[in-house]
Amino acid sequence: MLKDLQGQVWLLNVWASWCAPCRQELPILQTMSQRDKVPVYGLNYKDKPEKAKALLRVAGNPYVASAVDADGRVGMDFGIQAVPETFVIDGRGIVRLRHLGPVTAEVWQDKLLPAIKALR
Repeated sequence: MLKDLQGQVWLLNVWASWCAPCRQELPILQTMSQRDKVPVYGLNYKDKPEKAKALLRVAGNPYVASAVDADGRVGMDFGIQAVPETFVIDGRGIVRLRHLGPVTAEVWQDKLLPAIKALR
Protein backbone atom coordinates (compact mmCIF):
# COMPACT_ATOMS: atom_id res chain seq x y z
CA MET A 1 0.00 0.00 0.00
CA LEU A 2 2.65 2.57 0.97
CA LYS A 3 4.64 1.82 -2.16
CA ASP A 4 1.57 2.82 -4.20
CA LEU A 5 1.66 6.24 -2.50
CA GLN A 6 5.20 7.12 -3.57
CA GLY A 7 5.10 10.33 -5.58
CA GLN A 8 1.49 10.99 -4.59
CA VAL A 9 0.06 13.55 -2.18
CA TRP A 10 -2.43 11.98 0.22
CA LEU A 11 -4.24 12.51 3.51
CA LEU A 12 -4.10 10.52 6.71
CA ASN A 13 -7.22 11.03 8.81
CA VAL A 14 -7.11 9.77 12.40
CA TRP A 15 -10.62 8.91 13.56
CA ALA A 16 -12.76 6.77 15.87
CA SER A 17 -16.38 5.65 15.95
CA TRP A 18 -16.79 7.05 19.48
CA CYS A 19 -15.79 10.54 18.27
CA ALA A 20 -18.78 12.74 17.32
CA PRO A 21 -16.75 15.20 15.19
CA CYS A 22 -15.22 12.22 13.35
CA ARG A 23 -18.70 10.99 12.43
CA GLN A 24 -19.62 14.46 11.17
CA GLU A 25 -16.55 14.79 8.95
CA LEU A 26 -16.88 11.42 7.16
CA PRO A 27 -19.33 12.63 4.45
CA ILE A 28 -17.29 15.80 3.91
CA LEU A 29 -14.08 13.81 3.50
CA GLN A 30 -15.82 11.47 1.08
CA THR A 31 -17.32 14.22 -1.09
CA MET A 32 -14.27 16.47 -1.18
CA SER A 33 -11.71 13.72 -1.70
CA GLN A 34 -13.68 12.31 -4.63
CA ARG A 35 -14.23 15.75 -6.15
CA ASP A 36 -10.59 16.79 -5.86
CA LYS A 37 -9.13 13.31 -6.45
CA VAL A 38 -7.20 13.18 -3.19
CA PRO A 39 -6.68 9.73 -1.65
CA VAL A 40 -7.62 9.61 2.03
CA TYR A 41 -6.35 6.86 4.30
CA GLY A 42 -7.68 6.33 7.78
CA LEU A 43 -6.12 5.43 11.08
CA ASN A 44 -8.81 4.10 13.40
CA TYR A 45 -7.61 5.20 16.82
CA LYS A 46 -8.28 3.32 20.08
CA ASP A 47 -11.50 1.88 18.75
CA LYS A 48 -13.25 -1.46 18.44
CA PRO A 49 -12.93 -2.67 14.83
CA GLU A 50 -16.54 -3.89 14.67
CA LYS A 51 -17.86 -0.47 15.76
CA ALA A 52 -15.59 1.30 13.27
CA LYS A 53 -16.77 -0.91 10.38
CA ALA A 54 -20.41 -0.41 11.38
CA LEU A 55 -19.99 3.38 11.38
CA LEU A 56 -18.40 3.39 7.93
CA ARG A 57 -21.27 1.28 6.57
CA VAL A 58 -23.82 3.80 7.88
CA ALA A 59 -22.02 7.15 7.50
CA GLY A 60 -20.06 6.42 4.33
CA ASN A 61 -16.47 5.40 3.88
CA PRO A 62 -14.08 8.04 2.52
CA TYR A 63 -11.01 5.84 2.98
CA VAL A 64 -8.99 3.98 0.38
CA ALA A 65 -8.01 1.87 3.40
CA SER A 66 -8.08 2.32 7.16
CA ALA A 67 -5.57 0.79 9.55
CA VAL A 68 -6.39 -0.06 13.16
CA ASP A 69 -4.43 1.51 16.01
CA ALA A 70 -6.15 -0.30 18.88
CA ASP A 71 -3.59 0.57 21.55
CA GLY A 72 -2.70 4.05 20.31
CA ARG A 73 0.99 3.33 19.60
CA VAL A 74 0.91 4.55 16.01
CA GLY A 75 -0.96 7.63 17.16
CA MET A 76 1.81 8.32 19.64
CA ASP A 77 4.32 8.27 16.78
CA PHE A 78 2.24 10.96 15.05
CA GLY A 79 1.79 12.94 18.27
CA ILE A 80 -1.98 12.57 18.25
CA GLN A 81 -3.53 14.84 20.84
CA ALA A 82 -7.19 14.08 20.15
CA VAL A 83 -9.27 12.79 17.28
CA PRO A 84 -9.96 13.79 14.62
CA GLU A 85 -6.64 14.89 13.20
CA THR A 86 -5.73 15.03 9.53
CA PHE A 87 -2.30 15.10 7.93
CA VAL A 88 -1.30 16.14 4.41
CA ILE A 89 1.54 13.85 3.35
CA ASP A 90 3.73 14.48 0.33
CA GLY A 91 4.94 12.02 -2.30
CA ARG A 92 8.03 11.18 -0.23
CA GLY A 93 5.96 10.33 2.85
CA ILE A 94 6.73 13.54 4.74
CA VAL A 95 3.99 15.19 6.78
CA ARG A 96 3.58 18.70 5.37
CA LEU A 97 0.49 19.89 7.24
CA ARG A 98 -1.34 18.85 10.38
CA HIS A 99 -4.92 19.87 11.04
CA LEU A 100 -6.31 19.41 14.54
CA GLY A 101 -10.07 18.98 14.73
CA PRO A 102 -12.77 18.05 12.25
CA VAL A 103 -12.52 18.66 8.54
CA THR A 104 -15.31 20.93 7.39
CA ALA A 105 -15.93 22.12 3.84
CA GLU A 106 -14.23 25.39 4.80
CA VAL A 107 -11.19 23.64 6.29
CA TRP A 108 -10.90 21.53 3.15
CA GLN A 109 -11.18 24.52 0.82
CA ASP A 110 -9.12 27.04 2.79
CA LYS A 111 -6.44 24.89 4.43
CA LEU A 112 -6.09 21.34 3.13
CA LEU A 113 -6.67 21.82 -0.59
CA PRO A 114 -4.19 24.72 -0.97
CA ALA A 115 -1.54 22.61 0.78
CA ILE A 116 -2.33 19.65 -1.47
CA LYS A 117 -2.20 21.75 -4.63
CA ALA A 118 1.13 23.28 -3.60
CA LEU A 119 2.62 19.79 -3.32
CA ARG A 120 1.30 18.39 -6.61
